[in-house]
Amino acid sequence: MLIEFSVTNFQSIREKQTLSLVAGKGSELLNSNTFEPDQPNCPRLLRSVVIYGPNGAGKSNFLKAFQFAQWFISNSATTTQEGQKIPITPFKLDRNHKNHPSEFEIIFIQDNIRYQYGFSVNETRVVREWLLAYPHGKSQQWFERTYDKKANEYEWSFSSKFKGEKNLWRSSTRSNTLFLSTAVQLNSEQLKPVFFWLSSKLIVIAGNAYLNPALTFELFQKEEGKEKLVRFMKAADISIEKFELQEDEMPQPFFPPSAGLDVRQSHRPPPKQFRILTWHKMTDSKEFVALNLEEESAGTIKLFFQAGGWLKALKEGATLVFDEMDNSLHPLIVRFLVNLFHDNDLNKLDAQLLLTTHDTSLLDDDIFRRDQVWFIEKDLNSSSHLYSLLDFSPRKDEALEKGYLKGRYGALPFVGPLKM
Repeated sequence: MLIEFSVTNFQSIREKQTLSLVAGKGSELLNSNTFEPDQPNCPRLLRSVVIYGPNGAGKSNFLKAFQFAQWFISNSATTTQEGQKIPITPFKLDRNHKNHPSEFEIIFIQDNIRYQYGFSVNETRVVREWLLAYPHGKSQQWFERTYDKKANEYEWSFSSKFKGEKNLWRSSTRSNTLFLSTAVQLNSEQLKPVFFWLSSKLIVIAGNAYLNPALTFELFQKEEGKEKLVRFMKAADISIEKFELQEDEMPQPFFPPSAGLDVRQSHRPPPKQFRILTWHKMTDSKEFVALNLEEESAGTIKLFFQAGGWLKALKEGATLVFDEMDNSLHPLIVRFLVNLFHDNDLNKLDAQLLLTTHDTSLLDDDIFRRDQVWFIEKDLNSSSHLYSLLDFSPRKDEALEKGYLKGRYGALPFVGPLKM
């Protein structure tokens, strides 16, 4: 469960920007859109958050910060080699910030324990890394490492509550890798829940990334999975009665006699290809007709390949971070997907959704509480600035969509006349 995420000096973000999923004081949609974690001294949290802003304001960059943090945590100990540069992109429109490290911090809950993990990096090394745990509601700083530039070495501190081969893990941690990642690779049982949530329970769809279509194909392995897929698509008003995964042999290449190849001597089995068939009711009879998936609309195809990811997030209580979710999808389908996370019967493990969108029809008090709406825009320094709708103290009955499009909350494109 995500509580808070902060990023500093990353791409279009110069100063520290923080997104909080802590619920405000409002009582509206309390039982559907918020939940109370089973963790001491932890506030009530939101099940979803939406971010609005014009093109180029930094919505995608903020979500890419999630993506980079997750990638570096998952891979720094296994794929980064000694001396290899870290692919970090700081804010480039300011000389000072261009040479400063980028910083990321995430506060979350895993196995009913709250954690606060963060790190700062430049292209050559991890400058600082820290982890606090709250197993009984009180802070325990399990570890911290800070690079001392003058001494050209790291200063380390460990809590007595942090167990295991600390000296081995410390000596095995390279300057361009994370201690968390290294210690988990060397079997730190205490850190495995932290690593697991950051690498697996956080699902980030930003940039050119997509929800893993393999998750949808997994549903084909059992009849129950196929039925779930059909129910999901039908609930989104997609008139498909069933899906079928058909395996075909790929056609063999033709070699003319002049090629000097005797294909009859090849004993390798022919390669396979798969086709996805969608079955529909015919309009003039009770019979069914099969279509190839590529004959469906772009929105239907997109939703099909995403279905496994949506269902997996709900089933496992994951946090799904999704950039431009409305792309190729009708506003009512987007509304349907958002409301899956607000359904107590479907979202029993308190999965969360963080999305960016241009779909202003979602600014509806039947869908979102006021504390669930955020905006992002660039300031006079061309730096992205993230802020909450609550900063404007909107009335409970305020027409949010109308107010946003009229510029009451900012984060709109400045459209001017075109002169030829």
